[in-house]
Order: sequence, then structure tokens, then C-alpha cells
Amino acid sequence: MADTATLGGLLAAPPRFLFFTGKGGVGKTSVASATAIALADRGRRVLLVSTDPASNLDEVLGVPLSAAPRAVPSVAGLEASNLDPLAAAAAYRERVVGPYRGVLPDSAVASIEEQLSGACTVEIAAFDEFTALLADPAATASYDHVVFDTAPTGHTLRLLALPGAWSTFIDTNTLGTSCIGPLSGLAAAHDRYRAAVASLADTARTVLVLVSRPDRLALDEAARAAAELAALGVTNQRLVLNGVFRAADSGDALAVALASRAAEALAALPAGLAGLERDEVPLVAWTPVGIAGLRALTAGVAPTEAAEPPIPVAGTAALIELVGELAGRGRGLVLTMGKGGAGKTTLAAAIATELAAGGHAVELTTTDPAAHLDAVLDAGDAAGSGSLRVSRIDPERETADYVAEVLADAGGLDAPARAVLEEDLRSPCTAEIAVFRAFARTVAEAAERFVVLDTAPTGHTLLLLDAARAYHREVGRQGGTVPPEVDALLDRLTDASFTSVLVVTLPEATPIHEAAALQADLRRAGIEPAAWVVNQSLAAADVTDPVLVARARAETHYLHEVATRHASRVALVRMLADPPTGPQGLARLLASPAGAGT
Repeated sequence: MADTATLGGLLAAPPRFLFFTGKGGVGKTSVASATAIALADRGRRVLLVSTDPASNLDEVLGVPLSAAPRAVPSVAGLEASNLDPLAAAAAYRERVVGPYRGVLPDSAVASIEEQLSGACTVEIAAFDEFTALLADPAATASYDHVVFDTAPTGHTLRLLALPGAWSTFIDTNTLGTSCIGPLSGLAAAHDRYRAAVASLADTARTVLVLVSRPDRLALDEAARAAAELAALGVTNQRLVLNGVFRAADSGDALAVALASRAAEALAALPAGLAGLERDEVPLVAWTPVGIAGLRALTAGVAPTEAAEPPIPVAGTAALIELVGELAGRGRGLVLTMGKGGAGKTTLAAAIATELAAGGHAVELTTTDPAAHLDAVLDAGDAAGSGSLRVSRIDPERETADYVAEVLADAGGLDAPARAVLEEDLRSPCTAEIAVFRAFARTVAEAAERFVVLDTAPTGHTLLLLDAARAYHREVGRQGGTVPPEVDALLDRLTDASFTSVLVVTLPEATPIHEAAALQADLRRAGIEPAAWVVNQSLAAADVTDPVLVARARAETHYLHEVATRHASRVALVRMLADPPTGPQGLARLLASPAGAGT
């Protein structure tokens, strides 16, 4: 049963460690930050830590952060830090490589650095920092509570699963090598990893807070996360439903529809969530950033700052216009990229359906393990013309096929050499390599048809793209040969006549700024986005409900920022009353009128 006060149930008797997790875009950082501030305001000493590679904790608090805890101004007793996985990885690489500089030949040092350039190094280095806080009592002895703003669900599960996965790998790897290089640094932290697992499973010390929107897809993903976390031994769980909306204006059709949709989702809570203690946070008229806005989130009273006046936004396009331009090419790769929860899957399905309706051969696929294509696309109806094919890159299947292929090709190895190869293939990096190869195969098909790729959330997508050269090398090292589709991948991704990247975002500060960071990373890789798509805009809809009107006014500031600072082209998609699912719903999404109202 939900507590009547905002976050009142969670704040009534909080344990020492509080972990906030959830699908990207559900407001996890805002809820975690508001909780930390509320605890500090009650006289507790609190440390708020982000372990998210795409962290926006600095922006939400309005305080520049680093890995070292920093006092948060105007909140006595609260300190915050931002664990930077990239900086942690760089430090880890230097700890491994530094002793060899000037001792080994430059080529040997370069080889070690290359071994430590992959995704696994980033993850294990970040996890090393994370466990230092969780497992070492001295590291947090001066705090009553440690609040972790963790990464989106998939990454969080990987972080929590790593102690077992890497501990097993350390125990069984007798050769001292892996795809992340020498294991000595990991082995030294073995006991700390075990202590971290014990802390996570200790119900007296730790609570795992699942944050979700009152939306069916978000709730389904939260239920999957709850089950997987429980299987890892993390059983003390709570649910926070963020952004619960109840319409105040019965004449606002969109407001009534949104409130009805939320109520239906809450009435049909998945079984794995229905039994959890929960809190509800209402959809508020202000943007919950800054100390005043975050305090107001738990108080339920609007902050006193005056609302910004709306800014007219011009020059936006309808999504159907972009699809028409793509159709004129006749074939090619379309990538929808952005923060989790921005609507990449739905937009990819809408684009693919429209291209297929125009008579083009289209493949719609995803590399996202948490994809929900089936929920937004009735594949049978949509593919009635026979021109749309729907598929999914399955990480488990791809990994099994890849391992079998590599071992079959290595049939001539002697026993010691085969043992080395088998050890290497048991490392967690193998799954990443296998999915990368499947990604490259899918991209290659865009030479003959349209391939619309609903990519994984930003961090995973960037690993696929930025690590292309590292994986190219890794595929050659493990398998002996480099498939031609892998060899040609980078040229295809950087060819604007072949690849169109659509950066998908929401009209809010955090998604837009994360999208800007994504665009900067893409540009460093030589990839220029074709356009930005701003999804679920209230400013482009006719609303009269006071809360929705206030949020629509606030949106225009961010839409103006996108149009003037970040994007060469902007497509604006208004918030729809009905979920854009099935062929008809997706068509409404494409046909949404562009232009931001004031």
C-alpha cells in the first residue's frame, strides 16, 4: 500500500544503504537526490553517490562533482560524489601498464594498453570504485546513510552480477590472462567483492528501490529487474512510482487520457511488484532539479521560484518529413539512439512501418536486451505486405554460436593452446564481441534494403560504436579471421549517404544534455547525426490542465536550446493521448503536427 506522504514510507525507517535503480528516464536520479536531501534535513549525515556512466547528478543537484565527496551547499549534512568510470578505467590501465614503461619494448607496452582498451576494463574499474564504498566500513564510517544513484536497470544488473562472474573467473583462470589483461589487480580485490555481495544481500543494511513510471512497459521492466535482483540475493526491495498523474481539468482530453493510462497501469501491477511496499511521487508542475525543486518534490509544495516564460520555437519538422527524405534513398541504415526511456523503440517501429508501407524492403531489429518491439508493433499486421521483417539480436544465442564457431575453427590447436582459448572465451567480454559481430552483420544488410536499428541505451550503443576497432582486433585475436562485414563497419557508420543517425530525446534538461554528450561522442567517431527527434512534447499539444500547461511552458526553454545549440534539424513529436502501438498508433505518431505552442 502506498504511503500518503511523498516518499513517506521509504523515509520512515531507511537502512544504511539505499540503492535506486530503474529504466532510464523514470526520474531515478531526482528521486534518489530528493531522498538524500530529505534524510539530511532530518539531521542525518548522508553520502549521495552516482555509479551511472551517464550520470547527471551534477546537473540535478546544481553542484559540480568528482569522485571525492563534496558538501552540497544549503543542505547541511549532505555530501555527494560522482564515480567516473572512464577516469577509473584510465587509472586502472596506468596501474597495470605503468610498471612496464621503459622496461619492456614500446610495442609490448602498446599491446598491454590495447588489451585494456575494451568495455570490460571500464566496467571492472568502475565496479572496483563502487565496491570500495560498499564493502569497506572505514570508507563510509562518517555517514549515517549512503544513497546510490545507480545506472539504468540493465547496467545495474550487470554491476550486481559482476562479483559472482568475476570472482568465478578469477578462481578458475589459472593462466593469469583475460581480455582485460593481467588479473592481479582483480584478484587483490577478491575479498572486497565478496564483502560487497554480502552487503547487498543484507536486508538489515540495504534496500533496493525500484523506480518506475506508472507505465506498463516501464513497470514490466521493473518487474523483470526485481526478479533478477532477487535471484542475486537482493531481496529487500521497495517500489517508487514516479510521475503519477491525476487530471485536474476534465475538459483536457490529453490529461484525462494520461491519467486513465496511469491508473490502468497501476491497477494491473505485475505480480513481482504488487507485493512490494511502495511510495508514489506525483507528476509535478516544476522541473525537479536544484535543491529547491528537489525539496519540493518530497514536500509536495511547489518551489517559490517564478516559472520561466515560454520561448517560441520555430523551424521544427514533422517526423513524416524525415521519413520521406529517407525513403528517397531507397536503402540504407537508420539508427535511433538516445537515453533509455526516450522512445527509441517506438520511433524505430514507426519509421520502419512507414518505409515498408511505401513498398520498401525493411528490416527492423534491435541490439537492446530489454527491447520491447513486440509491445509496440503488431508484426503480423505491419508486415502484411511482406516488405517488413522484424528481428532481434539475442545476446545469449549469439554468444553460444560464436563460442562454438571459434572452438571449431581451433580444432588443430594443441591441448595447452586450446586451454588458453577456452579460458579466454569464458570471460564476460565474449558476449560483447559476439553481439558486436551480429551488429556488423545486420548493418551489412543495409546495402540491399533499409535496416532500421533500435539500438540499446546510450552507454551500450557507444560501447558498440567506440569499441569497433578494439573488437575488430579482438575478433581477429580469438577467431583468427576478421569477417568482411566487421572490416567494413566503421566506413559504413561514418558514411552519411549510408547511415542516418536520429538522436532521440525528451523535452527535458537531463535527456537533452545526455543527448548532446552522445552527439559529441558520435562526432569524435566521425559520425554526424542527421537529425534530433524530440519525443512526447506537451508544448506541441493542446493542453489546459494546470500541471500539463506548466510543464509545456517549461519545455520551450529546452526546445529552444536543442534548435539553437545542438541540432541542425529537429523533428518534434507531440504527446499522444493513446499509446502509439500497432500500425494505426504508429501512423498517428508520424503524423503528429510539428511546432511548439506557447
